[in-house]
Amino acid sequence: MSTTRNPFTSEESPAAGVVIEDLSKNFGDHEVLKHISLRVEPGEIFVLMGPSGSGKSVLLKHIVGLEEATSGRVLVDCRDANNEETREKVRMALVFQAGALFNSMTVYDNLALYPREHRIATEAGIREKVERALQILSLEDTASKFPSELSGGMRKRVAIARALVMEPQLLLYDEPTSELDPVMAASISEIIGTLRDEYHVTSIVVSHDRDLALSIADRVGLLMDGELIALETPTEMRASKDPRVIDFLNPRIDVKNPRFKKLET
Repeated sequence: MSTTRNPFTSEESPAAGVVIEDLSKNFGDHEVLKHISLRVEPGEIFVLMGPSGSGKSVLLKHIVGLEEATSGRVLVDCRDANNEETREKVRMALVFQAGALFNSMTVYDNLALYPREHRIATEAGIREKVERALQILSLEDTASKFPSELSGGMRKRVAIARALVMEPQLLLYDEPTSELDPVMAASISEIIGTLRDEYHVTSIVVSHDRDLALSIADRVGLLMDGELIALETPTEMRASKDPRVIDFLNPRIDVKNPRFKKLET
């Protein structure tokens, strides 16, 4: 069994796998997810790609138990994702697209909030966990700063550090490289890969960033219009003959399109 080497103690805990079985989700008459089935193995980096509006974030919400399926189910570590007991038994952490940091709190207090509220350690123990997480993300100098004093890339790293303090078995990322320049996006991608390699945390990454997906993923799923049209390794996806996969990975702009002529006038 793959294990998560706890970066803050010497304990080990099993990395959590995810199984999605024939999952569909409707909002009114609109079918957002259509019979999705996939398995994410413990310790794997799985990247879910797709254009905006394809249902990626909705699927992520089902995994963390924030949405109930219209049909089908999601199992996290063999437990129903919508069961309150699952959220108590399986340590899951979500890195939000915008970071979701509290602007009125310092970086240190943002990271210390969860263990303080849940009383999972003494204040000295919390300090050790926070300082260790900041060290892993090379953020030692930011502890006393407020989120507003940080760049977008640093806020993303702080959000990842906050997730690490929760000692997760399953780490989920919602568009972790959005709104970042290419250099910082590459840095975040490296961090995700390093956390898997060093601590064997199961990682599910929702992104439309093909460079991130094809560089760090063990497997990639491509979601379009609520359907999972491809589920392959990066090598297999690069070699795909499916025109939908080819068009997504290698978008082309038709400069002869009449819409471009209108922009020129």
